[in-house]
Amino acid sequence: MAAVTSPETSPQPRVYFQTPGGTKEEPEIPVRKQGRVTVKYDRKELRKRLNLEEWIIDQLTDLYDCEEEAIPELEIDVDELLDMPSDVERGARVKDLLVECFKPTEDFVSELLDKIRGMQKLSTPQKK
Repeated sequence: MAAVTSPETSPQPRVYFQTPGGTKEEPEIPVRKQGRVTVKYDRKELRKRLNLEEWIIDQLTDLYDCEEEAIPELEIDVDELLDMPSDVERGARVKDLLVECFKPTEDFVSELLDKIRGMQKLSTPQKK
């Protein structure tokens, strides 16, 4: 309900808002919710994955000697690599993906395998 003061009691009219009778409003404390992605996955693991993906893009631009947009269409799926039982199979898979690259890829492959060692898959966790 709004109440307006009369012009005789105040030089400027004021409007007051009142809460409905009988209810007492608590001040709302804003609660910062985590984003969906950071609730499902560990923030550190997401940061590692992002850093790895940025590193991969940098390395591929060097290997293909081009800008990021001109890199041939290939997908290095880290989760797929993590599913493989050995580094030999992982290395073979990455080399298969880089078959069109004319520069030596051995250093890239070995560094990539070092970087993914110990990483976790980003599969959706089961609800408890």
